[in-house]
Amino acid sequence: MGLNDILSRMNKAERAAGRPEGATKLIAVSKVQPNDRVRAVLEQGHRIFGENRVQEAAGKWPEFRENFDGIELHLIGPLQTNKARQAMELAQAIHSVDRPKLAKTLARLAQETGACPDLFIQVNTGEEPQKAGILPADADGFVAECRALDLPIKGLMCIPPVDEEPSLHFALLAKIAACNGLEGLSMGMSGDFERAIALGATHIRVGSAIFGDRVPPSG
Repeated sequence: MGLNDILSRMNKAERAAGRPEGATKLIAVSKVQPNDRVRAVLEQGHRIFGENRVQEAAGKWPEFRENFDGIELHLIGPLQTNKARQAMELAQAIHSVDRPKLAKTLARLAQETGACPDLFIQVNTGEEPQKAGILPADADGFVAECRALDLPIKGLMCIPPVDEEPSLHFALLAKIAACNGLEGLSMGMSGDFERAIALGATHIRVGSAIFGDRVPPSG
């Protein structure tokens, strides 16, 4: 596998779904990947990357930005409110807005700085107690709350339960987005991104299929 293979599969899935080529953005998930692997993907021309942790992103991307133009960084993991300012400085998009306290913090910082990344609300479509995200029944109200705070909500994000058919969750996310006039759908990973594209994904998140198996830090 690799970057070109994933891009080819994306284009094929877009054609099969009757969507225009390039309708879906590929977020190359570079979390816990050695810098040489990330650099290799940058050298192939890819510029959209995803990180889970603010601290790891802060230690990696400023240097890469000194050497490569046009990098678009997406934070896709849980975000603590005390990391929100740093996240907003680093990223062009945050996919894990999942609770009122975080929304209010982001709104306050956006007013202070006059800028805010694109934001996606994370929806816990499987209603899993161990997983972050707004419950589907609460999503409409939370979208309205975020809009009242003047936050730039671009779409929704979900991570389906591992033991359920992901298409059901992708369809639910698309339905909630449509009801709220949101176009962005951050959904689909290495094993199911074709199904996500068929159901309207605008962003898919693929890691090991591009970079190889992750290498956790030692110690």
